[in-house]
Amino acid sequence: MRKLLHHLRYSSADLKTLALMLLLYSTAGITAIAASGADEEMEISGEMAINVTGTIVDQNGEPLPGVSVLVQGTTTGTVTDLEGNYSIEVPEGGALVFSFIGFKSQVIQVADQSQINVTMEEDARALDEVVVVGYGTLKKSDLTGSVGSVKGDKLIDRSQPNAVKSLQGRIAGVEVLNNQNSPGASARIRIRGINSINSGVNPLFVIDGVIGADLNMINPADIESVEVLKDASSAAIYGARGANGVIMITTKRGEKNLNQISYDSFVSLSHRAGSVKTLNANQFMEIYNRAFDNAAKYDPQGFAQGRYQRADPADFPDLFDANGQPIYDTNWEEEIYNPAWAQNHNLAFRGGSNTTSYNVSLGYTNEDGIMMNSGFERFTGKIALDSDIKPWLTIGGSMLGTKSSRRVVDDANGALNVARMTAEALPIIPLRYPDGRWGSNADWPGTEGGENPVNIAQNRYTDVNITQMYADFYMNFKITQDLEFRSTFSTIFDTNKSNFYSSRNLRLLSADQRGVASVGMTKRLYWQNENFLTWNKSIGERHRINGMFGFSWQRDQFENLSVRSEGFIDDFFQWRNIRAGNIIPISGINGNVGEAGLNSFFSRWNYTLDDKYLLTVTGRYDGSSRFGRNNKFAFFPSIGLGWNLSEEGFMDGLSGVNKLKIRGSAGSTGNQEIGNFNSLQFLGTFNVLKASGNEIGISQTSFGNPDLLWESTDQFDFGVELGLFNSRLMMEADLYYKKTKNLLLNAPLPWSTGFSSVLQNIGSVENKGLELTFNTVNIEKGDFMWTTDLNWSTNSNKILSLGANDADIFPGPWFLGQTNILRVGEPIGSIWGRVRLGTWNQDQADQAAEYGLLPGDIRWQDLDNNNVINANDSKIIGRMYPKWVGNITNTFQYRNFDFSFEFRAVQGMDVINATLHSVEDRQTLANSYATVLDAWRPDNQDAMVAEVRAWGTPYLTNMDTHWMEDGSFVRLQNLMLGYTVPANILSRYNINRARFFLSGQNLLLFTEYTGYDPEVNTFEGAGQLPQGLDFFPFARPRTYSAGVNITF
Repeated sequence: MRKLLHHLRYSSADLKTLALMLLLYSTAGITAIAASGADEEMEISGEMAINVTGTIVDQNGEPLPGVSVLVQGTTTGTVTDLEGNYSIEVPEGGALVFSFIGFKSQVIQVADQSQINVTMEEDARALDEVVVVGYGTLKKSDLTGSVGSVKGDKLIDRSQPNAVKSLQGRIAGVEVLNNQNSPGASARIRIRGINSINSGVNPLFVIDGVIGADLNMINPADIESVEVLKDASSAAIYGARGANGVIMITTKRGEKNLNQISYDSFVSLSHRAGSVKTLNANQFMEIYNRAFDNAAKYDPQGFAQGRYQRADPADFPDLFDANGQPIYDTNWEEEIYNPAWAQNHNLAFRGGSNTTSYNVSLGYTNEDGIMMNSGFERFTGKIALDSDIKPWLTIGGSMLGTKSSRRVVDDANGALNVARMTAEALPIIPLRYPDGRWGSNADWPGTEGGENPVNIAQNRYTDVNITQMYADFYMNFKITQDLEFRSTFSTIFDTNKSNFYSSRNLRLLSADQRGVASVGMTKRLYWQNENFLTWNKSIGERHRINGMFGFSWQRDQFENLSVRSEGFIDDFFQWRNIRAGNIIPISGINGNVGEAGLNSFFSRWNYTLDDKYLLTVTGRYDGSSRFGRNNKFAFFPSIGLGWNLSEEGFMDGLSGVNKLKIRGSAGSTGNQEIGNFNSLQFLGTFNVLKASGNEIGISQTSFGNPDLLWESTDQFDFGVELGLFNSRLMMEADLYYKKTKNLLLNAPLPWSTGFSSVLQNIGSVENKGLELTFNTVNIEKGDFMWTTDLNWSTNSNKILSLGANDADIFPGPWFLGQTNILRVGEPIGSIWGRVRLGTWNQDQADQAAEYGLLPGDIRWQDLDNNNVINANDSKIIGRMYPKWVGNITNTFQYRNFDFSFEFRAVQGMDVINATLHSVEDRQTLANSYATVLDAWRPDNQDAMVAEVRAWGTPYLTNMDTHWMEDGSFVRLQNLMLGYTVPANILSRYNINRARFFLSGQNLLLFTEYTGYDPEVNTFEGAGQLPQGLDFFPFARPRTYSAGVNITF
């Protein structure tokens, strides 16, 4: 990380200066706002004060800890302790304000009272949770759709600087895939399964109304709440972008008549959670010699011709002693993975006057990776201001900025990258020789080569620098008591700069080119203007109507440019002076620009009768530049119905049931992530060699499809919400069915067109599933409370159509052959391969000969019984997506202590262990896993691993059941112990709250999977299909943290 900071010292210094200026600028205004409050405190201190004490309880007489007690008109206050007690100094003639979430606030004149005991009354309206939906908020009791919600304080419990990763396991049906474990790596989210094959499958992110923002870059400490719109009733308001679900993020705003400072911080230590066992030096030589001994069996002719010549240790005195024993026994895993520190700090100022509120926050994250030389650094800043200019006009806005720097050293997806070479580097090779030279597999003859992984980590890397700015401004006009108009303007500006360098001393990667450097930059400018009317009307005591109608304009522009250079005289220049090398003609410079637009009209109407019967109707009409010219516009409707049975008179006799609601919805949403220009014909250039020299020609490079349109998803949802025993047991269940049609697939074209295929809307897929959520208060007695939060979900996916002939499709990556298949009637993510029965033993020599094989070769199932093993003997052998996922969190509170632990379970998921495939098949070329020690031998004929042999001998290797493993697991996801300092101690130091905590993440893993971790996907760039593909991944860390939360 020090090296990373050295490379980024100018940008970091500039940013720190900017952050300091931002803080000084913003706090100047805050000081002015707070000045009156400070003066009042000074006056109070000069008056005759009364010490008031008391106890605050609920209507059942139970003490209420954490109740806010404030001297009216001042900022002087305290909170009750765990026994509900408080003590505060009050000026003569003063009054106290008692407030607590879910209870009605009370104002009590002190007069000459020295003891004031208070019984707080529940506020039924406040207890009815308000959730954020598209273009507004609704009471949860009025919802007819499926909306999951998480409060911001739950996100920071995990000491996780990535907001997306902190969502994992919080909401049923929302899967967060932490496939990359390097610092700063983004995570992916899937809501209710996979809807598409070739289009985008990520949900739509909406941050403070800004559509399309990147949640991965948001500081979790800035988040007030997260709502996930899962069904059509809730997501149809976003029309052509709502098919994959919508995630609404509301960041923290100011609060009137409050001045508050908060500081949250944690430091953490991470190390490699798992380990894989590779051959040590003596074991490698044993397998090496055995492999050459077996060459005569599998290729007698080649052996007789001297094709297989093993190296003699006596010829390598740098590696072996006089007795032929290895001098070195390098554990490359220990060399590459090291304990790593991280720190995270957040400082926030929040408050306001009677008419204006503000929120200012600054954040800093610095995270070293457990893989050497990897790291991540991020600065965040946010300002939010809201002001009531007139009784009928409120204006406000916010600005959120992020600057991050990420050092990536393992980005080659298994192609001689660090993780691969950590497994395959020979243990007989040293890290460095005594003279300082790097050790390498190339030092041992007959190997595939391969670089020293430490050399790669230190001398081949990419620095990714991202600057993002989100800004929004709004005006809210209160036209009448029931009618409001809101106009917003928002923008996103992103700059992503990627600097790559591979050193001159990396023999296999960049020595021949004498160093390789590249610089790439992508810029994005997005803006939106949205305007909508909201009508809230109560008609008598029975009818409530909430109506909204609006229109929107959106534009998204981007440009990118990249330059590649090689042939450097020294490693000093790198990408900082790319012209010091030779810029590669034609292919070394690339760039393009693009633009997309969306114009929309949208409306939603909610009707409530007697607080019992609910109706929601939603519609959006989108016109997108991405659609073909014959299908520019689309309409996406939905309807939702609900019934609050607990409000019915016939439920009065069921005293244990305090909430019962059923709801159902149906509707359509779209997916416009079909590419910006796929409907158009493209022209490309090419070189023509003529006598006069090269000429540039132009030709058509794609067929185009003017009828191209969005992928659409029809969804049906039925839900039940139940509350028992005064809400001590809360349950929510959802049953859903989704059918996505008009999937984008390549349809074949006649050769006479000059093209092999054209992109058309011809496929369909379905998802159906069940989601369950339970929240229980198990014990609440005296100073002790035990609560449980559990969610569980299952999803079944099936392909319904793949075009006119429904032909099978084999998507990539192809380095293992055909590993995945798309087939009608089967789920997306099906694994294709052979069934390994074991190996042929000596008693089966005649049977093996019928297949042209020998004892010791792999024995596969012959599906068609024709004594030939070929493509016809492959079948679907597994599925990459789980049958069900569950999370359970138990929280215990006793006096000032809190303790919680969370388990995550994933069942019915298979993983292609391509790492195991590679290392088991490469004897004599590279090092192997220790599993080859149990390979077939005459005295070990029941083995699953084929007999080892020198590279080049006949050997069949295909994807099969041996290299597919059960990826089911149970993980201790998070464990936390916290202590909150008593209020009576904090009040002496003008501190409102202080909590210290210790936590651990990924502490235990129960699984039969043999790789680092079953929750893996090496090939992010291959889309949604190869989830669960393990090909030399970055090991997952185990993390221990300590932190503090302080509020002044």
